[in-house]
Amino acid sequence: MALYAAYGTNLDSRQMLRRAPHSPQRGNGWLVGWRLTFGGEDLGWEGSLATVVEDPLEQVYIGLYDVPAADEARLDEWEGLHLGLYRKIRVRVHTLDGEELAWVYVLDGYEGGLPSSRYLGQLADAAGAAGAPDDYVRALRSRPCRFAD
Repeated sequence: MALYAAYGTNLDSRQMLRRAPHSPQRGNGWLVGWRLTFGGEDLGWEGSLATVVEDPLEQVYIGLYDVPAADEARLDEWEGLHLGLYRKIRVRVHTLDGEELAWVYVLDGYEGGLPSSRYLGQLADAAGAAGAPDDYVRALRSRPCRFAD
């Protein structure tokens, strides 16, 4: 079974239950040396999409899920792997029990642009539901975003 590190809306275990119903949450942790950012403004429906990039001074809160092959295929489809929207890479996740090796989706596009206010709110809500620290959730909510026309 593969270990998946979710940093976006998939942090919300209720959403993961719909997308990958056989994938229990194992816990939470941090991608140390990574930064949450946005990109692919031309690919998103309302604005830029969430991704992570390496940054030695930052860290990203994540949820860890045990994902069987069938659910992994469903997630790959949902994340647009077949379209080249995202790709999967292996990362080290820092948890209270030590380091874990997991895969994460990263946008296969340029960093830049703004997410929609709706999407940014969903990211913050998911982080809060997953138990992210209050300052992390507040920082998400205060990021620049696009407002609907």
